[in-house]
Amino acid sequence: MKSLDLFDPSMNLLSKVMDLRAANGKIISSNIANAETPGYAPARFEFEQELRQAVNRNGFSLATSHPSHIPIGGHSLDSVAGKVTTLPDKTGIGDKNGVNVDEEMISLSENEIMYETAAQIFKKKLTLLGYIIQGGQ
Repeated sequence: MKSLDLFDPSMNLLSKVMDLRAANGKIISSNIANAETPGYAPARFEFEQELRQAVNRNGFSLATSHPSHIPIGGHSLDSVAGKVTTLPDKTGIGDKNGVNVDEEMISLSENEIMYETAAQIFKKKLTLLGYIIQGGQ
């Protein structure tokens, strides 16, 4: 007999997305904090393609309205960890610090919006689950 899973696949996906977005926020914040550090190479946390592949491996593929949207579904999200890469300065001028604070702030804002969106959807689903548990009252 299959065990009861209170969280549907979309809740598991939202939870994983929030974890990955939190990790991405730490890396972006580190880049901003080291904007004045000579020789610092900014890091990027890449996880969206890996997450997309994990979702599609399970046969879940819902229609999306934009190519960068992440489809909902899937159960094997534990394997998604993302990859941190560094981008050394290629300009060859100055202190060889490759951080562009404006780009990092944009990335941080986008990451924050995506995190907050996932958190709000997760909260709504938990509220619905609570409503169901209370018998619809």
